[in-house]
Amino acid sequence: MLAGMTSLPQAAPPAAPSSRRWWTLAVVALAQLMVVLDATVVNIALPSAQADLGFSDADRQWVVTAYSLAFGSLLLLGGRLGDLVGRKRMFLIGLVGFALASALGGAAQTFGLLVAARALQGVFGAMLAPTALAVLTTTFTVPKERARAFGVFGALAGAGGAIGLLLGGVLTQSLDWRWNLYINDVIAVVAVVGAIALVPNLQRTGPRPKLDVPGTLIVSAGLFGLVFGFSNAESDGWGSPATWGFLAAAGVLLVAFVAWQARAAHPLLPLAILRDRNRAAAYASVLIAGSGMFGVFLFVTYYVQSTLGYSPIQTGVAFLPMIGMLVLAAQLGTNLLVPRLGPKVMVPIGMTLALVAMVLLTRLDVHSAYAPDLLVPLMLIGAGMGTIMPASMQTATLGVDRRYAGVAGALVNTSQQVGGSISTALLNTLAATAATDWVSGHLPPTRAVLAEAAVHGYATAYWWCAAFFAGGAILAAVVFRRRNQGLALHTAHEVSHAVEPDTVQEAAVVA
Repeated sequence: MLAGMTSLPQAAPPAAPSSRRWWTLAVVALAQLMVVLDATVVNIALPSAQADLGFSDADRQWVVTAYSLAFGSLLLLGGRLGDLVGRKRMFLIGLVGFALASALGGAAQTFGLLVAARALQGVFGAMLAPTALAVLTTTFTVPKERARAFGVFGALAGAGGAIGLLLGGVLTQSLDWRWNLYINDVIAVVAVVGAIALVPNLQRTGPRPKLDVPGTLIVSAGLFGLVFGFSNAESDGWGSPATWGFLAAAGVLLVAFVAWQARAAHPLLPLAILRDRNRAAAYASVLIAGSGMFGVFLFVTYYVQSTLGYSPIQTGVAFLPMIGMLVLAAQLGTNLLVPRLGPKVMVPIGMTLALVAMVLLTRLDVHSAYAPDLLVPLMLIGAGMGTIMPASMQTATLGVDRRYAGVAGALVNTSQQVGGSISTALLNTLAATAATDWVSGHLPPTRAVLAEAAVHGYATAYWWCAAFFAGGAILAAVVFRRRNQGLALHTAHEVSHAVEPDTVQEAAVVA
């Protein structure tokens, strides 16, 4: 350490903040919104797409699963590629590729082409999403500005799914289901122009590190098996050999990946990133929040459309109060509360708000009204997500070596994606089982009985979501460090990296 201290005068001074950094935030946020809303915007278009292209109910899930498989399994690779070949370059590649894949899907005349286009969207989304977060991490280095930037970014990450539901309903009813894909091209054109003009170009000096090819193959296969296994459970059930086979293989591969990273010369995921308690708690919080959030979108959408008879546009509008509360909570949290209280206080509060919302949702029945029965829990879940996501995302990338900002950002997206995939399969299966049991105990299966059974199934899913958030509140309260302790450790971490020779230094140069 003393040797490191003697090298302090030779350390490169930190780059001055770019004068265009707030425009950079707008571009990055737009790209992130495109990726996040695409996970739900297509769902509302599925019935129309199915009628147009003539694919079966059994095949319908692949329009969603193809995107999730490619996106979830390649996120770590996408994040690392951004670190290695340049974040601005990878950001632009991701934007252009995502736009081309969206155009291909919008123009698809066959089911196979639509699924292939969705898989391509996932591939380029896996390049774009972690790189966007890495650009944000390296652009905003002043703590107060960084908090504001992550407040906006976290709000979009949490609200993107609900915005997708609203946008999907408007586009499907007003235009055509294909515009749920074409809309990405409109967004991407604006983002590409903005990125070329405004996003800093991080130029590398020194030798280029190598890509961990074995680690990339192992973790990509492991994440693919994990996402596919849970997706298969949703369609074929938990008793399917394919479900458990893929999940077991995923477990073995992910353990092997961790073992390999401990000895690899150029690890894809430096394990030091995960050894920090705050960072590990932040990734776990994002995973839990993603699990609960996807459950809300899925079952509340079912409820308002099937039970309350809402149209797609009305369904999207029903989520607007939640989005408003999420944005408000995100801005209040990151600008006022997180700097004062830290994630150890704020994340458990957010988890508790979400827990209360889930308990309230279990009280819905076939005769419930939107206000206050559904409105109140939606606003609470929005406040909870707006409290959890920005604080967790900021903490997850705080103090990370600039060389690994991309892979740290990829872990955030991976946590959210894996959480959503797990919860969708698990909660769907639990809800379906509960509904079936309800029907068997209330024969004959009249229309009224079936409606009650569906609501009972949703309530079962909400109770499980409540359990997720309860566990998340306890985990966050226990694992996150106290604010002052965490700040001191991160300051020491950043100083140690400033004084150690860095073989791969980066300088921010505005393109």
